[in-house]
Amino acid sequence: MHVLVILGTARSGRMSERVATFVMQRLARLDGVTASLADLGAIDLPNMRERLGRIEPAPSGLVDLGAAIAGADALVVVTPEYNHGYPGVLKNALDYYLKEFTRKPVALVTVSGGGHGGVNCWAQLVTVLVYMGAIVVPKTVAVSRVQDAFAPDGSAVDTAYERRVDAMLAELAWLTTKLRA
Repeated sequence: MHVLVILGTARSGRMSERVATFVMQRLARLDGVTASLADLGAIDLPNMRERLGRIEPAPSGLVDLGAAIAGADALVVVTPEYNHGYPGVLKNALDYYLKEFTRKPVALVTVSGGGHGGVNCWAQLVTVLVYMGAIVVPKTVAVSRVQDAFAPDGSAVDTAYERRVDAMLAELAWLTTKLRA
């Protein structure tokens, strides 16, 4: 099973990068699972004017990300909450693709510097992803006070996140296996 982790922010100094690193580390511990990271901060995606497949020539970052999404068995989106929503760079990326998300299992990890862990971001993403045809795993991880919960190397200072992320990933793996059958 291959899982693509999408880091849904391009902001400098982003704390959610710590959490994406942690999710990648937890995925590496699972038997039969490989993982790769799509960092939207490192992919050149112009502002969306037309979906992939209708752009000639398509920017290579756009084609590569689309292929990575389509080729993954499941996705984990790690994203911060900005102004009670999710980052524009993530919305821009999602808008390029539709068929790539159809019947794709997706787990969400939302991040905030405050005490609510990105629940507003989560609610908006669920609405958009379900519309796109994705199957969103009910078990989610909301990271509050990310600056205190994760070290710069991606390790969990608050070890409760090990249990939470592992439970979410187990649910994602179970769902992905059932859908593949």
